[in-house]
Amino acid sequence: MQRRTFALAATLVLAAPVFAQTFPTKPMTIVVPASPGGAIDLAARLIGQKFTEAWGQPVVIENKTGATGVIGTDFVAKSAPDGHVLALVASSHAINPSMFKKLPFDTVKSFEPVVQTHTVPLVLVVAPDSPFKTMQDVIAFGKKNPGQLSFASSGNGGAPHFSGELFQSMAGLQMQHIPYKGSTLAHPDLMSGRVSIMFDTLAATSAQIKGGKLRALAVTTPKRLPVLPDVPTVAEAGLPGYETSTWGGLLAPAGTPKATVQKLAAETTRILALPDVRERMLAAGVEPVGGTPEQYAAFIGSEMVKWGKVAKAAGIEPE
Repeated sequence: MQRRTFALAATLVLAAPVFAQTFPTKPMTIVVPASPGGAIDLAARLIGQKFTEAWGQPVVIENKTGATGVIGTDFVAKSAPDGHVLALVASSHAINPSMFKKLPFDTVKSFEPVVQTHTVPLVLVVAPDSPFKTMQDVIAFGKKNPGQLSFASSGNGGAPHFSGELFQSMAGLQMQHIPYKGSTLAHPDLMSGRVSIMFDTLAATSAQIKGGKLRALAVTTPKRLPVLPDVPTVAEAGLPGYETSTWGGLLAPAGTPKATVQKLAAETTRILALPDVRERMLAAGVEPVGGTPEQYAAFIGSEMVKWGKVAKAAGIEPE
């Protein structure tokens, strides 16, 4: 019996690296828990195409929308832990614990973090004919007229929403949050002045800014953006310490073999450094990242803490 047990253990030890070397052994699926056309969808399609080129297995990109990413992410949490079904989640993954009392999965324990794929800077924008020429104009008006400012977002629980909440908390303002079902639906009201301001992604606003349909007052990154060199950071404009962005990253179901997770992370990082991939992403206002599973896990943890504090300061109660 002992010999049999030893033989089985030896077989499993030898099989682990072999599995990692042969992975993937069948078609793969990358679930995007959002509609087509956004940053995580773009990243998933670029990465999926390169996976196929490198490994010879087809990769299906499946958009599963709903509940701020929860529906698609839950599907992956309950998938077989073999690395063939992945989720490419957005920053809402780290915000959702502050928005929902009960999720169908554990944000940390139900997944193996693979790698952060990208970040997307946010921009504080107003209508082109808005009386607000600078961020300080917004703050000054808001302090003199509590409750009269409104800020649009692409929906409850996303980084644009929480960036607005952090802004009003740090600036000491009282603003009305108006959520829309996506950025594009918010833009007409913003351009017409029916909504005062909006924090939105560079990917969603760059064309309107260049076309004069929106005016950029500040960017939420620690440094100015090369594509908007004359636009100050929020910190430069008067709120030191303010920094936000939305981001994306791959998750595998909990229990996925470590060697498989490491292989996925290494290949994704290689892909994100390819000139054609970088060019496509940067042109869309998306900055490639890459790295290790350990770095991504630590990043998710820090984001959960950060946005949890924002939710508490804003008085947002999980529903």
